[in-house]
Amino acid sequence: MDDIFNGMEDTGMKVLFCSDPLNNKAVDQEYEQEYKYARKLGMDVYLISLESVLVGELAQAVKQVPTFEIPERFIYRGWMIKPHDYDQLYLALERKNAVLINSPSEYRNGHYFPYSYEVIKKVTPHSIWFEIGELANGFDDLFEKIRIFENKPVIVKDYVKSRKHEWEDACYIPDASDKQRVQKVIQTFIDRQATELNGGIVIREYIQLEQLSKHPKSGMPLSNEYRLFFLHHKLVQCMGYWDEAVYQQGIPELDSFIELAKGISSQFFTMDIAKTTSGEWTVIEIGDGQVSGLPSHADLDHYYKSILEIEVNKEEGGMTT
Repeated sequence: MDDIFNGMEDTGMKVLFCSDPLNNKAVDQEYEQEYKYARKLGMDVYLISLESVLVGELAQAVKQVPTFEIPERFIYRGWMIKPHDYDQLYLALERKNAVLINSPSEYRNGHYFPYSYEVIKKVTPHSIWFEIGELANGFDDLFEKIRIFENKPVIVKDYVKSRKHEWEDACYIPDASDKQRVQKVIQTFIDRQATELNGGIVIREYIQLEQLSKHPKSGMPLSNEYRLFFLHHKLVQCMGYWDEAVYQQGIPELDSFIELAKGISSQFFTMDIAKTTSGEWTVIEIGDGQVSGLPSHADLDHYYKSILEIEVNKEEGGMTT
């Protein structure tokens, strides 16, 4: 992908945010603080209309982004979009020489669970997946595949998200051999995801994680979990995953995860890690860095300064990917 950027002006990373749905001249309120910090540090910021992207009006969506003389590198910081919509956004921006940090294939590698599983499978719970179409003739094929978990507990998600705040109804299955429970939870998950369902269904072995507390609204257990951001395979920042939990211990040893990150085929991604009750650290999942959320307690100044530093070092030839 780096060939795209040969000859690029050394103007630093540019950031693309979603505009407010009711005012396309203002940033989406959810990203207002990030927008302000990026501008404060001298980064060029631009707005796109996510609503226009989702209805296929790509020219309108990128109307506020100028056409550059040579390719310029952009990070998108906004709401999750499905790979097809990302593909269309990427192409619309590319026509303006505005090139997103992750190509469409790199976006899939981070965003869709199966694409990164091979890299992390030795340090993440055992998982299987299948397309929704495989349930067209009932659950028999799924029951056969899920036998690999025997009577262990499992959780259900799609290629991107779970419904973890609906833990009992649409996420957790105490016994994978309980066909009635398996079908009920998976069908509930599918029904509630509706058009928001991404890719297919993932079944993951449930492992006990060290708990910090419980979510004040859903009652879901809050684990000792951290989110790591990587840019060009360099660690940007490590932050506590939950806003609702108090992290009393220091940041875990990250060397093994930094090394593991080198195998992810993406330029900007996240890695969520958590501590098990046995004291080991495990990878929960990989995410695309452009659409992975920051907790409200995140140090935005450090976050964007780290992005700038890593990008400048790369542009100066100080690192390779």
